[in-house]
Amino acid sequence: MKIYTKTGDKGTTALFGGTRVPKHHIRIESYGTVDELNSHLGLIRDQDINLHYQKLLMTIQDKLFTVGAILATDPEKAILKNGKERLNIEKISTEDIKLLEQEMDTMNGALPPMTHFVLPGGHQTVSFCHIARCVCRRAERLASALNDLEPFEANALTYLNRLSDYLFVLARKLSSDLQANEVKWIPEKK
Repeated sequence: MKIYTKTGDKGTTALFGGTRVPKHHIRIESYGTVDELNSHLGLIRDQDINLHYQKLLMTIQDKLFTVGAILATDPEKAILKNGKERLNIEKISTEDIKLLEQEMDTMNGALPPMTHFVLPGGHQTVSFCHIARCVCRRAERLASALNDLEPFEANALTYLNRLSDYLFVLARKLSSDLQANEVKWIPEKK
């Protein structure tokens, strides 16, 4: 398979289904940001962290490819003439969302209660988590805007929302595991 096709040289790209759109289209921005998030998760996974988190991050990366595929599919061409879905893969399920919630509950159970906002940082790995969380929030904002224009499967948007929460809790848990200093944000008084 050739990597370069030259079909995008004039600033357009094809959605799944063949429709060509500008590379700055909100749909492209949405799944491009999910791809960016996926790369950040790979960076976190490559750190010296608990094997459980590495495996879960790999599972999440797989689910993000699913989210990206959903976002990359032209809604007008999502159903084939024979009535079958063009995108023939498992979708994001409520179980996928519940897994993130269960993981957060488990991590939160091992952490002190949060009483203040936390300044990102304290350890390089923790900082990578916070960056990924911010990219996830951006992906969610873009996907939400796209959903207003061209609705897609609700679980994909919910998954992004839950994932950003998961990444925040993971950052806190890794701070604890790595014995990093978690700095509370305490606003200066006037």
